[in-house]
Amino acid sequence: MREKLYWIAAALLAGTLLFLGRGYIQGRLLLTWTLVSAGTMGFAVLLVSLYRLRMELRESRHELTRKEAELSFAYEVQRALFPQRFPVGRGLEFAAAYVPARGIGGDYYDVLELADGRLGFAVADISGKGISAAILMANLQALLRTLASSSVSLADLGARLNRHLHEVTAGARFATFFYAEWDAAERQLRYVNAGHNPPFLLGPLRRQRLDEAGVPLGLFPEVQIPVAGVTLEPGDLLVLYSDGITERGAHYGEEFGERRLEDLLSAHRSEPLERIKSRILAAVDDWSGREAEDDMTLVLVRTTETPGEVA
Repeated sequence: MREKLYWIAAALLAGTLLFLGRGYIQGRLLLTWTLVSAGTMGFAVLLVSLYRLRMELRESRHELTRKEAELSFAYEVQRALFPQRFPVGRGLEFAAAYVPARGIGGDYYDVLELADGRLGFAVADISGKGISAAILMANLQALLRTLASSSVSLADLGARLNRHLHEVTAGARFATFFYAEWDAAERQLRYVNAGHNPPFLLGPLRRQRLDEAGVPLGLFPEVQIPVAGVTLEPGDLLVLYSDGITERGAHYGEEFGERRLEDLLSAHRSEPLERIKSRILAAVDDWSGREAEDDMTLVLVRTTETPGEVA
């Protein structure tokens, strides 16, 4: 519509100028009229162009406002999917953080209260960023909660998650994934790791990685993810994280790295979990000095003195 108005205005202006200048198309007056006509036409075109630009800018602002509102809503929805509180009194205490790189992303963590007093907790990293990764993350979370509540074996749980992700993405996307179930009475932690960063386990007398792992979810239609286990002692600290933390700064020079994270954890292992979490996030921010390049997720888990103790 604006384009039609532009050409109508230009045609009217040209016709008017031709009518007014019909008696002057001779000699020097022809040159004068031509210059005046060209200048007037140019001014009219400039006015119409400015009008069009103003309308386009207004539409762009409206579109940007709409997209910001949609992104803000998606962010709030995603935040609601993360645990709003952590279980207490089952032999574990928790602290966690999720820092998306683009307001919304594909990192994920969860803590589940299961049957028979067991606890389940997970951390995952969906390939890609933004809304598409967030949608896959929500899909993975919903299926995990359904499978975990039905008390399937850890091996079956991993296989089903893998098959589902491969089907919905046709193998084009994948997820690294760590999931563990805690039996407070036996102080046993059993887990599966599908290509995720091996968690740190630090205690008074040990410093190790839970490095038993398989391939990431979704790459192949059928996989077998190994199931492993470990006995946790009172005061042990288990640290789950996504590579957004250890690879922070890689785009601008040197990454923060696993060694720095491990040394930081060893130095402050006995502090309250919230303080350890704050130290880690501050350290990676100071190291990079820039905004996060990738989503960052951190989950800290500590065993308490007795399974019945309120954390």
